Amino acid sequence: MTSPTHMTLAQARDALAKREMSARELAEAHLAAVEAARPLNAFTVETPEKALSMAEASDERLAKGEGRPLEGIPLGIKDLFCTEGVASTAGSRMLKDFKPTYESTVTANLWRDGAVLLGKLNMDEFAMGSSNMTSAYGGVENPWRAEGSDKKLVAGGSSGGSAAAVAARCALGTTGTDTGGSIRQPAAFTGIVGMKPTYGRCSRWGIVSFASSLDQAGPMARSVRDCAILLRSMSGHDPKDSTSIEQPVPDFEKALTGDIRGLKVGIPKEYRVDGMSEELERLWQQGIDWLRAAGAEIIDISLPHTSYALPTYYIVASAEASSNLARYDGVRYGLRVEGDSLDEMYEATRGAGFGREVKRRILIGTYVLSAGYYDAYYNKARQVRTLIARDFGQAYEKVDVILTPTTPGPAFPMGEKMDDPIAMYLNDVFTVPASLAGQPAISVPAGLSEQGLPLGLQLIGRAFDEQTVLRAAGVLEEAAQFTAEPAFVAGA
Repeated sequence: MTSPTHMTLAQARDALAKREMSARELAEAHLAAVEAARPLNAFTVETPEKALSMAEASDERLAKGEGRPLEGIPLGIKDLFCTEGVASTAGSRMLKDFKPTYESTVTANLWRDGAVLLGKLNMDEFAMGSSNMTSAYGGVENPWRAEGSDKKLVAGGSSGGSAAAVAARCALGTTGTDTGGSIRQPAAFTGIVGMKPTYGRCSRWGIVSFASSLDQAGPMARSVRDCAILLRSMSGHDPKDSTSIEQPVPDFEKALTGDIRGLKVGIPKEYRVDGMSEELERLWQQGIDWLRAAGAEIIDISLPHTSYALPTYYIVASAEASSNLARYDGVRYGLRVEGDSLDEMYEATRGAGFGREVKRRILIGTYVLSAGYYDAYYNKARQVRTLIARDFGQAYEKVDVILTPTTPGPAFPMGEKMDDPIAMYLNDVFTVPASLAGQPAISVPAGLSEQGLPLGLQLIGRAFDEQTVLRAAGVLEEAAQFTAEPAFVAGA
């Protein structure tokens, strides 16, 4: 039998159901892997006692034939999700001692279906970052290394801990959140699968807010099938979340038929950006050839407002962040730094509690929302966002899914680009448009760069048509046959 930590989630689920191993054995193997992977700094909190207790409860259910969809499956949870009695810090000093007395809807759904909590995962502070280097708990190290180099690489952000944990074989799956690419970009950097569902598919209740009109929870795992399994448990209407859509939750796993004959795949000309590397061009063309060989029809399309997506995103997201983070004032909960007056306390608390990137985005957001600039920046960004969404709507009159690269290149060394916010923001150039439009999108590992590092391809679909996105992604995954392992795992 395959080592428990090298199984896919689907394989482990089936092995548990057949009683080929116990949930406790599976949990113990992953807890040992978590301990061995501590140098990567992927976890902010480990919960071994809780994991073993939950695993034992799963074994009792399995013994009675009462196993649920995720019975005994060990997962890691991004530290943006509130977990009852377990520290939920959003990667910030501001919430260092915060232990919620309630559970986020998404994690409650996972526990309802039998999943086991391994711990909380490191992330960019308040989900603001593309490298996982803005965390108050230090950067997350990518398990991969470039060939012939010992340089430590970023795991991507903001869900870098979630990506690294899956890639390093510490968890069978993890939760992430995606505001402008924070699931898909780290998935591409670490050679795993990451999916952003349609905005409103998963409840945002109990997830620390960054940008409320963009934030969306989603699964990260080692295969498309695993993401489909996780997404079914994570999804569902939630009356506690006004942005949660009342839609039936399909059995996403059943969508993986392997048949995409007649599927219309759009190739947007605007994604061929200036300076795109030859290896990325080749990978994209390879993805096109794979889908065509499987019976899909390839159609050139235009998404004319793509070039405006990045500035639009950083205006809208920063404005919403400025509003959402106003609640962290030292009065009700979280960090408090005393001062001689209320104003001094506010200033000292927010100055000490927030990191540099968070402060930058609060200042940008406050500026674009100010009286003199609201119409010139924020309102204009909202109008452009509508045009970007319209572009996608018109494209889907001709095609079923859209194929693009996920990132402009592979993972870069830790510490690089930190002094150049614009260079850092450009990491999201391919992922931001789908977020602004609220479309479902997935990143699938499709090949290695010339340095031997993972590169991903992205599929974007119609709103609430995750099934088609997953079906096409399954075919892409099968064609790519991505079996490479990171140096961290290969050398273990």
